[in-house]
Amino acid sequence: MEVIAGKPSEEVLDYLLRRRSVKVQDICAPGPSKVELDRILTAAARVPDHGKLFPFHFMVFEGEAREEVGALIAESYIKDNPEAREDQVQAERERFMRAPTIVGVISRLRPGKHPLWEQLMTAGAAAQNFSLAAHASGYGVVWLSEWYSYHDDVKAGLGLDERDHIAGFMFLGSIKDAPEERDRPDMEKIVTHWRKGMALNNGDHYDREKFNIPKNKGFSA
Repeated sequence: MEVIAGKPSEEVLDYLLRRRSVKVQDICAPGPSKVELDRILTAAARVPDHGKLFPFHFMVFEGEAREEVGALIAESYIKDNPEAREDQVQAERERFMRAPTIVGVISRLRPGKHPLWEQLMTAGAAAQNFSLAAHASGYGVVWLSEWYSYHDDVKAGLGLDERDHIAGFMFLGSIKDAPEERDRPDMEKIVTHWRKGMALNNGDHYDREKFNIPKNKGFSA
C-alpha cells in the first residue's frame, strides 16, 4: 500500500473544519457492517506512536455483549449505591444499549524508555482517528467515558488490569437527527506566535471557576 504525506486534500481539510460529534440519544441502528467496522478500526490504529509500541487495543461490543456489560455496570453501581432506586439501576443497566455498536479504546501501557504520557496520548489519537473514520464511513459517533470507565470492578469485569486505562467508549451507529454546531474556541485566545518575553494566548479566558483541575483518574505509573 502506498503511503501518503503532504498530499493536498481540500476535501479532508473541509471535513476536519466541520466535523461534529453527535448526541448519544441521536444514535440508532443500524451500525456498521463487519467490513466497515474493520476498516474504521484499521484507520483508528494508524496514529503517531513513539517507539512503535502500539500502546492501545480495542474492545467491540455488539448484540448480547452490550447487555452483559450493562449487567456488570449495574452490579457495580448497586455495590456503590445500595440505596439506589430500581429506575436508577435500570438506567445504568441500559447504558450500553444506547447504540448498536460500541468500541472501547483502551490505553495499554507498554514497558520501554518512552514516557507513559506519550503512550496515553497515542491511545487518545486512536480514539480521535476512530471518530473521524466512523463519520467518514457515514455513521455518527460520540466519545464517552462516564463513571464506569474509571471503576475498578467494571474494568476487572471486562478483563482489564492495572496496565489498562479506558480512553473512552465510542458509541457508534446511524444518525437520527443532524447535529447542530456547538461553541468553538476563539483562535486568537489559544494561538501564540511565540517571541521571547511575550504573553501567551493560553486559553485561561475559558477557565471555569466552579471546576478544579481534574484528578488523574485511573492512572498509575
